[in-house]
Amino acid sequence: MDFSSNGKYLATCADDRTVRIWSTKDFLQREHRSMRANVELDHATLVRFSPDCRAFIVWLANADTLRIFKMTKREDGGYTFTATPEDFPKKHKAPIINVGIADTGKFIMTASSDTTVLIWNLKGRVLSTINTNQMNNTHAAISPCSRFVASCGFTPDVKVWEVCFGKKGDFQEVVRAFELKGHSAAVHFFAFSNDSRRMASVSKDGTWKLWDTDVEYKKQQDPYLLRTGRCEEAGTVLCRLALSPDGQVLALASGRNIRLYNTRRGEEEECFEQVHGECITDLSFDITGRFLASCGDRAVRLFHNAPGHRAVMEEMQGLLKRASNDSTRQRLQQQLTQAQDALKRLGALKK
Repeated sequence: MDFSSNGKYLATCADDRTVRIWSTKDFLQREHRSMRANVELDHATLVRFSPDCRAFIVWLANADTLRIFKMTKREDGGYTFTATPEDFPKKHKAPIINVGIADTGKFIMTASSDTTVLIWNLKGRVLSTINTNQMNNTHAAISPCSRFVASCGFTPDVKVWEVCFGKKGDFQEVVRAFELKGHSAAVHFFAFSNDSRRMASVSKDGTWKLWDTDVEYKKQQDPYLLRTGRCEEAGTVLCRLALSPDGQVLALASGRNIRLYNTRRGEEEECFEQVHGECITDLSFDITGRFLASCGDRAVRLFHNAPGHRAVMEEMQGLLKRASNDSTRQRLQQQLTQAQDALKRLGALKK
């Protein structure tokens, strides 16, 4: 499951040998139309949009490799989906846990459940092989800024590398950047905020943590721990998390349940139980932060991000008290009113 960077589409894949592209404009409608791309002689387990939204990549379950699909817009407004003639070469020796495309379009990442993370160019050549030295990988991802690749696994930390390119766009090297240290047991999952200045992690030690990663790591400055929250289920169940684009809301999925936390206060705000018929396999906020999507069975569930609107309200109310001029107060008041109106429409405005 993946949202496009322009916010217009959601891509999903299933073992029915299809990838479906959904329009986010239809989310609040009764009818949800989709465009279908067929995956010949295989099925996709992961799907990711390209940054320009003119292509997407899938991981093939049987072939154990990547396939690229080009999206060509037709005159009737729909799309034609065409697979490139050759798939990527088979390189991984263990099951794949995640794939990603850098927002700069310069590289692709694939990660397997052993300790391998591969960095590829867009033509299917391996640029670098990373050994995470974490016994096993449970998650790996590219930062939205495209500078970093991170991984977590059996060890109680999240390791982050910088993928370096020259001024002319040529690949140079992958170097260790920093680590998130503070958990006391294996890290299940992590996520970045949209500006890559915040990261969140959840661990088998029963906690989630929010980090300030906007640091000068080349001068050995370590990330700052901003908040620690409790999630007892993480101690016994493998958890996934998603961080809203602005870093204000953290969503945690464990089993079939989803919990939403305010990251400023560290408090649980919403709990949705038995969301899917099976364990949740993916969780993601859309690019605007208005919606949270989850999948785990044959359906995608969508949730309004009410805690996100409440977090904006709290932030604006605090900034209003310190505002020094009328134009700033007017702008902050406008944002506060918009958040209040959104909560009223959802029937979620707390008095």
